[in-house]
Amino acid sequence: MDYLAKSDLIEQLATPCVIAGFHHKRKLTPAAAALDARLGGLLERLLKRDDIDGKPGDLLVVAHTGDAGIERVILIGLGKKDELNAAVYRKALSVAARALRDSHARQAVSLLHDVEPAERDAAWAIRQFIDILEAALYRFTEFKREENKARRKLESLAFLVAETAGFKAAEQAIREGQAIAQGANLARDLANLPGNVCTPTYLGEQAERIGKKHKKLKVKVLAEKDIEELGMGAFLSVSRGSQEPARFIVLEYAGGPAKAKPYVLVGKGLTFDAGGISIKPAANMDEMKYDMCGGASVIGAMAAVAELQLPIHVVGLVPASENLPSGSANKPGDIVRSMAGISIEILNTDAEGRLLLCDALCYAKRYDPAAVIDVATLTGACVVALGRHPSGLWSNHEDLAAALARAGDESCDRVWRMPLWDDYQEQLKSNFADVANIGGPDGGSITAACFLSRFAKEYPWAHIDIAGTAWRTGAEKGATGRPVPLLVQYLIDRAR
Repeated sequence: MDYLAKSDLIEQLATPCVIAGFHHKRKLTPAAAALDARLGGLLERLLKRDDIDGKPGDLLVVAHTGDAGIERVILIGLGKKDELNAAVYRKALSVAARALRDSHARQAVSLLHDVEPAERDAAWAIRQFIDILEAALYRFTEFKREENKARRKLESLAFLVAETAGFKAAEQAIREGQAIAQGANLARDLANLPGNVCTPTYLGEQAERIGKKHKKLKVKVLAEKDIEELGMGAFLSVSRGSQEPARFIVLEYAGGPAKAKPYVLVGKGLTFDAGGISIKPAANMDEMKYDMCGGASVIGAMAAVAELQLPIHVVGLVPASENLPSGSANKPGDIVRSMAGISIEILNTDAEGRLLLCDALCYAKRYDPAAVIDVATLTGACVVALGRHPSGLWSNHEDLAAALARAGDESCDRVWRMPLWDDYQEQLKSNFADVANIGGPDGGSITAACFLSRFAKEYPWAHIDIAGTAWRTGAEKGATGRPVPLLVQYLIDRAR
């Protein structure tokens, strides 16, 4: 899919499809009004004829304009002009994306960025359309027969930029939007693959493949022997029940000054989670292939950072494993020792993600990081607490938490700050080890974060629980690519 900025005059525009907007009471945006003038008032006549008011998401498709240069027009309602905010605008963009997808046009031109939601600019609007359109166009068809594969007809989308001053900003927005969308699609692809294909070894191979594309991105994949030598007893204990060996994937992007402290991203890479001996219910267990969405999003974010060539130093760490029941698997009551030397009593083998992450967080110390952010589909309790709109955020550092919240608002991949109080640490006490791996039914997402915080005391750290946001269930089941937009926006902000 190609995206580009164009400076053509509307009067001279030639394209199979134009997408434009209109407000409440059928008031066309400035660019839409110029288009209507070219079409002899056709758009206003049709809006009045069909009695379309202009509520957010209202849709009018003009299949035949009578203009030889413009075959069709898609008009999208934007609501009241003084009430246009980011949420309303994204709703309109979602309708526009679906209409464009279903139009069968190969090329299109967007005029929707000629209006700006409150506290946003045209560059933001362009990036959002790329994000939403790529999500609408995305299809996972790798295992479908050729006749069942959805055919993607749209080949290019141009953003019409009238002002010379805004052209450079539009091009940069397109560059960032494409890189983020490609990173999110990579995360979707990896997460949607079945567990018999996307094993820890496969995940490592895909990271190596991405590393070969970018000179500044170095990738190494540690085998179980290497992981054992590091003393990662908690991490390795998770893979005992599986015939698939664990892998520790390290991606290092060196785009900043040699002595600059890196930002470290840590992603949970459970390529399949049956729960181990504490086995999960059979219903919906197929969705446990998505338990590596944290790792997939870190790999996707690293690919986007390398594509953008950001002038910073970023490290991605993905502890990858399966969690299956067998005679050699972890048992409830087992005690393992982490890389940090902390002993952990495993009260529930289905609370395994924190066992991977705690050793990766300990490993992150060797980089003397500026900040460490771990991302994981860690707890169903987070879905209960927050639903599926924001990801949960815990942090031991106020500035880091605030920066992630700002990045979430900017990218519309939002987070919600949750407590990390010492009161909750009491629930993790063990009679037999330094800490238990669960803290009981109350505040499960919080006690999980408190567990991880014990391994992240020596640097600014944030934990993002994406259990409710990384994938959709039901008829539209599949990975969302979140939180790639959040992570990349945070790193773009650091680069600036």
